Amino acid sequence: MRGIPGSVTRGLPNGARLDCVDNTGAKVVEIVNVQVHTTHRRLPSAGVGDRIIVSVKKGTPEMRRQILQAVVVRQKRPYKRPDGVTVQFEDNACVIITEDGEVKGSQIKGPVAREAAQRWPRISATASTIV
Repeated sequence: MRGIPGSVTRGLPNGARLDCVDNTGAKVVEIVNVQVHTTHRRLPSAGVGDRIIVSVKKGTPEMRRQILQAVVVRQKRPYKRPDGVTVQFEDNACVIITEDGEVKGSQIKGPVAREAAQRWPRISATASTIV
């Protein structure tokens, strides 16, 4: 993750619900934990491009109640890029990945933030549009 300038405002705390925008069968997931982000006396929160651990709340019967890893690809909370542009999406969304960073689904619906595409090359290869 080195070499990526700027930092994204973390707008998704533990317990936040996100839309799953790939075709794995999960529809709505809830953040259980944020990996590689520790805080003191504060809930850990995630931003665009962060790896998170999620619990599937709505989806196909075989996907429900599973604990999986995912990457945040969109967030409602506005954040600034190093060139001064403020970016904000209309929903919070994630993509389910495997433990070694491969995308589980074969397609991603909707736009993907540039920060997530730079950090995760398999997401950028699968995404249809990168904003």
